[in-house]
Amino acid sequence: MDESDLRSIALFEPLSRDARRVVAQHADRLRVPEGTKLVSQGDFAYEFFVIVDGSAEVVRDGERVAELSPGDFLGEMGIVGKAVRNATVVTTSEADVIVMAERDFRSMARQSPDVASRIEAAVEERSRRIVG
Repeated sequence: MDESDLRSIALFEPLSRDARRVVAQHADRLRVPEGTKLVSQGDFAYEFFVIVDGSAEVVRDGERVAELSPGDFLGEMGIVGKAVRNATVVTTSEADVIVMAERDFRSMARQSPDVASRIEAAVEERSRRIVG
């Protein structure tokens, strides 16, 4: 994946070009068909996803709780906080996603702590919105 793939994604946009290059070295971009289960509620979290194009629905305990669209991300709570998935996410259209495995996230965090800090800050912000 190229650094330019990350420029238009709000999560990575504020990062320097060099920091985006680090992310790109540790992530993959995939095209997945409609109906692809990205994560399953109750499973251990090993990947972090960002939706580049397409959509997905979030289902918790059998109830649809959110719709995700380009720029939205998921799985970050599990790889940052070592938790189990709190919802199932399934694509509702063909989708382009960026995926980073936990081990790649940890490697990237050692190489570029500012990137990890940005993701961790986004996790904290999301947690505050959910709780508050």
